[in-house]
Amino acid sequence: MPGVNKGGSKTAKQQTANSQVFTLLGQHSLSDYVTAIAWFPEAVGSAANYLVASSAAGEVALYQVGTQLDGTMLQSATDQSVDCLAVSRDGQFVAAGGQDGRVQIWQVELAELSSPKLTLIASLENAPAWVDRMAWNPQQKLLAFSLGRYVQVWDAAANQVVTTLNFENSSVLDITWHPDGDRLTVAGYQGIKVWSAADWDDDPYLVEIPSASTIVAWSPDGKYIASGNIDRTISVLEWENPAMPWLMRGFPGKIRQLVWSDIALKRGAPLLASSSSESIVVWEKHPDERVGWEGQVLGQHDARIEAMQFQPGTSTLATAGADGWVVLWQKRRLGQMLDGAPDGFSSLCWHAKGHQLAAGGAAGELVVWSKGTRGQGFGQK
Repeated sequence: MPGVNKGGSKTAKQQTANSQVFTLLGQHSLSDYVTAIAWFPEAVGSAANYLVASSAAGEVALYQVGTQLDGTMLQSATDQSVDCLAVSRDGQFVAAGGQDGRVQIWQVELAELSSPKLTLIASLENAPAWVDRMAWNPQQKLLAFSLGRYVQVWDAAANQVVTTLNFENSSVLDITWHPDGDRLTVAGYQGIKVWSAADWDDDPYLVEIPSASTIVAWSPDGKYIASGNIDRTISVLEWENPAMPWLMRGFPGKIRQLVWSDIALKRGAPLLASSSSESIVVWEKHPDERVGWEGQVLGQHDARIEAMQFQPGTSTLATAGADGWVVLWQKRRLGQMLDGAPDGFSSLCWHAKGHQLAAGGAAGELVVWSKGTRGQGFGQK
């Protein structure tokens, strides 16, 4: 299948396979590579939308999308990268961590007719450890973050770390929570460990991987868990039958991205998308259990895919590449190509309603597109 080629690109209108067209809403910039982007839940603040973004220079900035505003950053450049960023599901807390080992946590104060006010309530010092993975529990006010071979869990209600978990086998390579919030899942060398949030002292359940799991993802219904492994394989298992995993092979490189759609198809399972180097594969559950998952190659970018995510409520997949394109794959076909980062894109994130898409660039660009309408832009708040 042909790649995404700059030289042969068409206009966005010509490339769109259906009526869902995204147009530029606005753009801004940070001083360095955009490392992470996270949207606030819709209920936060006024009628405007808000997102936070971080950079390799150490910046953390709050943006109001839809109006031009002046303001200050949550954290100015420190010359040490902020590598992970997370907004709690209820929108009450923002957390950031990175190269200096600090985990910064801001509490969001809401005012009915004004934008949210963020107050720094915790600064957890962990140097010389490097914090590069973090995730909020989807049901509780618990933040998990990596510290070398360990994971710590911070409780917002108590404003303290409530447990330190030892992965032992290696440095922690990925962290995620089960959608029910009752299990913390940690990936690393020789497998995935799953701790119960009800009893942190209990031994974790081990999903064995012959090499190392570098990325792990639960399906939104909590039924399946997928891991991308350093030996260029993907394993998928049904949680109720973990002894019989499915294994996918034959990728050109390490699995770097692994994401689920949030809608189930007729066969009862959501779609799973993976990226390896420049290539993309979308996996669908096959009715024959012996076949497992059937993959469809969508095509490829001209350079490595740095981020990907399904649009909420649809099967449209957005991929951001180091080639300077964000591509929307609609109905598993090349739909729309979006630009705005000549040196390459580094990150992307859909708004929870799916009507806006934000992407970050290697030179600090922050770009937001909106479905169907052209807005006024956005600025720092």
